Amino acid sequence: MDLSPKQIVNRLDKYIIGQDDAKKAVAIALRNRYRRAQLPAEIREEITPKNIIMKGPTGVGKTEIARRLAKLVKAPFVKVEATKCTEVGYVGKDVEGMIRDLAECAYRLVKAEKEEEVRSKATVAAEKRIVHALAEAKKEEKGDTAKEVFEANLLDGLRKGQYDNFMIEMEVLDAPQPMELVPGGAAISIGSIFGDMFQQKKKKRRFSVREAFQIALEEESAKLVDDDAIKEEAVYRAENDGIVFIDEIDKIAGKNNHGGADVSREGVQRDILPIVEGSTVVTKYGPVKTDFILFIAAGAFHVAAIEDLIPELQGRFPVSVELNSLTKEDFVRILTETENSLTFQYGKLLEVDNIQLQFDRGAIERIAEVAVELNLTSEDIGARRLHTVMEYLLEDISFNAGGDYPMFTLNIDSKYVDEHLQKLTGDRNLKKYVL
Repeated sequence: MDLSPKQIVNRLDKYIIGQDDAKKAVAIALRNRYRRAQLPAEIREEITPKNIIMKGPTGVGKTEIARRLAKLVKAPFVKVEATKCTEVGYVGKDVEGMIRDLAECAYRLVKAEKEEEVRSKATVAAEKRIVHALAEAKKEEKGDTAKEVFEANLLDGLRKGQYDNFMIEMEVLDAPQPMELVPGGAAISIGSIFGDMFQQKKKKRRFSVREAFQIALEEESAKLVDDDAIKEEAVYRAENDGIVFIDEIDKIAGKNNHGGADVSREGVQRDILPIVEGSTVVTKYGPVKTDFILFIAAGAFHVAAIEDLIPELQGRFPVSVELNSLTKEDFVRILTETENSLTFQYGKLLEVDNIQLQFDRGAIERIAEVAVELNLTSEDIGARRLHTVMEYLLEDISFNAGGDYPMFTLNIDSKYVDEHLQKLTGDRNLKKYVL
């Protein structure tokens, strides 16, 4: 997608409040990818991404910025926690797993795009299968024969959803479940080991028409796309568009390890180093070069500092940005300006039970004040604190809602907030009540 850095930041502003420095850094990194793609191949090979390291407390938008950035350009994206990786020789997930996961994500993205392209053809083929199965079921039920007119009527009823819950028997592929051969490694199936040596078996199963149609649609779509071409495209996308987000990198930043549980922390850094520098990782879709993957690392860095990472790894993250703790004004904007904000989400949830929520400005400001107070007097968990506050605020109405009640409008003002958050704001032993 051809977006300027300003346009990228404007898109990110819909979901993340504040943190302008971090948004600018990722917007420039994304635009540089587009610029690189326009260059001749010999120059393109010399230009590598400028990886980013984000420093800031939890809940201020580090992960969300990276995730929204990837979604914006439909780039393969994986999030890994550095603390879950172990040095080679230890039991646990090795660092190459993040690239295998990225290849898997790229494969699913490309497959979904290719299947969307053949959706109309696949739909026709799937409808034929379901109508045939429906006709067989109706024949057994009524004892008559299925004529062309009868099948046409069934197709019309199928499209209108008249048979969604009708049970039919259909032949489907009996795909073997993938197995994880190595702890923390990629899950692979027998088919991926032996290829087409064994023909895929089919078996008859009973489904509702709604379920059967989805399965038939997936199978027919798979027949119309070239799996080898998908794998090739997936590897290309992973190599050139992939984004790997390494969270909690500060937890492996200690240098002076003298044994114990943290003995492998510096070893994990040294294992991550060749991945970030540029190496080739073998995946089930083919070898993936990591030279042009964008790596974004993040951590709170309360105890350790960025300078505590080994120098070689620091050098591979030349762009460093700091994210700020959220203020009352930030919380107000999060509750009112972001797309699908918490107030919007709770409003939609309770609309199901005929309750319309209306928050006035005083209520929003009071919720923001409580969130800030809790973050100051307890652990600072950023915007995640709003989940705690909103759950307590709407606990009574959420519990009592339900049933055949008429539509009811609940006006939430500052007085309502104070009454329902009393046990959060009244008791100073706040850790007893919050996450």
